[in-house]
Formats: sequence, structure tokens, C-alpha cells
Amino acid sequence: MFNTSLQMSLNCPSHLSVSVTRQRNVCKRRLNPVLAVPPSSVILHTDESGEFPESRNSSSSSNASLSSCAGSLLCHPNTVGIMGGGSVDSTLSFVRKLVHWSKENEETCTPFVLCSDPVLNRELLSLERNSSTLCSRNARSQFDHSPIVENLLSKRVFLEKSGAQCIVVPCHISHSWHDEVFKGCSIPSLHMAECVSRELKEAKLKPLEAGSPLRIGVLATDVTLKAGFYQEKLQNEGFEVVLPDKATIEHTVIPAIDAINRKDMEGARNLLRIALQVLLVREVNTVILASNDMCDLLPRDDPLLKKCIDPMDALVMSTIKWAQQAVKEANRRTTTRVKVRLLLQ
Repeated sequence: MFNTSLQMSLNCPSHLSVSVTRQRNVCKRRLNPVLAVPPSSVILHTDESGEFPESRNSSSSSNASLSSCAGSLLCHPNTVGIMGGGSVDSTLSFVRKLVHWSKENEETCTPFVLCSDPVLNRELLSLERNSSTLCSRNARSQFDHSPIVENLLSKRVFLEKSGAQCIVVPCHISHSWHDEVFKGCSIPSLHMAECVSRELKEAKLKPLEAGSPLRIGVLATDVTLKAGFYQEKLQNEGFEVVLPDKATIEHTVIPAIDAINRKDMEGARNLLRIALQVLLVREVNTVILASNDMCDLLPRDDPLLKKCIDPMDALVMSTIKWAQQAVKEANRRTTTRVKVRLLLQ
């Protein structure tokens, strides 16, 4: 959707990456004194137990230093908290786009705190990729989502305490519990489905046939489609939502995910093309590819991909817009305070 190169490294200034493992190898080295200055970006990666660095009872100097600043890792008014989801690759892809696109019009990238948890990664990825085993209403109702919700909630609270002023979740399936996770949150959060729906609204699309409604197709795993948040947000913007029918889901979407699990990428690619063509013949303006696996299947020059939208791109652009507005608001408040002080002198 955006002609932007993603071939770059995360070379944001004063970038700190903290990874904690059971061996604690990386925690044995002392933190550089330069890090006394708040870094512009921080990545925190939990260990297999899902714990953050500050929850460790360790006497190491690096752990103590990290714990002492964990309450306010970043102090920028436009700090973004990024909650990793089912795929580390998709999370890092989001970060690359955020860094690259935010630096196109700015001298520095948007500051961020990234939280990644391998336990949560596995749980979400397993749920999404094994959706074919959860197709029946019985199986879905018996699946206990509470551990996932509690995990997401703990990450949200951590990001709030780390200085984030807005939280984003570059993971489709995590949005199934977005309202529950962000209820009572002290800072705003950006909903991926809202971002892509708003972007489509602002694009002022025209129906393919005069007099017919604007139709937007949504292609995703069965679990994401059953959650219904993409349908809800698109309908709120006045779009008619077109979903793959039962036959398409059973004979192309689910087999495509199964093919991905078997590492049969060519088979998955062919099935995805069929699913897209079935939606396109139903006169949709565009198709939202609400699956990281599906977005990565087709080559960049595939003609079918030009008729699709990656919601992750919309989330990146909305995040950058929020960060820019946050800086403007902070500058406006600072200017107002200065004026007030001058008047009182």
C-alpha cells in the first residue's frame, strides 16, 4: 500500500535492547554510563517464565540499574508502547516501518518501548494457526482465553509504567480482547481495525458499480473472522463487509494455514490466490489481508497484492500521526506556560 523500502536496520539513536534469559548472560555486563540519559527507544524481552527484568531478585548491578529506571524508561511526550503479539517477525516489521517512515519527515525516529514475550508469542500463534481445530462453536467456547488476556493485561500495565503515552498492538488476533485489555487504561491505544477503516474512509473510494454500496473484503484466519472486530469497525464507517463464504474458508483459507504449518509455501500461496479471487469477483473495492502469514505469502509484485491492504501499514501511519500530534500538543503547552510566566513577572 505504501511504496516504502523496509530494507534497513534498527539504527535509532540511543537505542537500548535488553534481553533477559534464564542464563542471564546479557545481564552480567554493566550498563554503559551513557544510558543514564533516557534512551529514545527501549526493547524489553521477557524470559520463558514471562517475567520482566525488574521482577528478578538479582543483585547484579545491571539488574538494579534497570529496575531503578523501569518506572520511567522514557519521558518523551510521543513515546509509543509496542506490545508484541503472535509473531516476532511481524512485530519487528512494524518497528522497521515505524522507524523508517517516521524518519522520512523528521530528524529522529518516534521513541518507543517494545515488549516481547515468547510465551505469549507461542500461545497466540498456536491459537491462530490451529484455528481449523477450533471451528466448531463447542471447541471455541471451551477454549480458555483468560491466560492470554491476563498476559496482555500485564504487558499493558508495564508499558504504562514505562513511560509510554500511547500503546499499539501489531497483532491481529490480540485485538480479539482489545476492549477487555485496555479497559481503564490511563493512556490511549490505537486499534488496528479502526486505523484501516478510517484510512479507507479518508480515501473516498467510489463503488465499483453506480448505486451500489462500498464493499470491503476481509480475509483472515477463522479465529480473527469469528472475533468480528474488523467487521464492526468497517461497518461503523459505513462500509459493507464481504467475508469469504463457508466453502471458501473450508477449502482455501483453512487449508492455506495448514499448508503454512507444513512449510508448503507454494501450496499456501496458490490457495490464497484462489481465496482472493473469490472475494474480488464479488465486487469489493479492496481486500483487507488481516493475517501476517497471508501478507507475507505473495511476492511484492503480485498483481493481486495491489488490490489488498495490509492493516499493519495503517497502524504504522496512525501511530506516526499520533506521535506528531503529541509533540505539537506538548510544544503548545510549553509555549502557554512560558507566556503565563512572562505575564506574571
